[in-house]
Amino acid sequence: MPDTETMTATEFKATCLKVLDRVQSGEFSRVEVTKRGKVVAILTAPPAPAEAAKALHGALRGRVIVPEGFDLTAPTLDEPSDAELGILHR
Repeated sequence: MPDTETMTATEFKATCLKVLDRVQSGEFSRVEVTKRGKVVAILTAPPAPAEAAKALHGALRGRVIVPEGFDLTAPTLDEPSDAELGILHR
């Protein structure tokens, strides 16, 4: 199970690349860097792209109801749109 590691800024500076490798490999899930006994930085691995996308999108997930049988891909206009006619500006 990954741990949280705490180290001073001096220790982090001296072993920065090794610490980054250990976080990337999953040996540490979090590294807290301290200065004079206070945490000044926290280092974690970035989330997987799928997890990051879920965090960005879906704020209204579960709040929009689409009636059964409703076609979201059906045209909304009876006449062709400007884009279909090649009109860029009006």
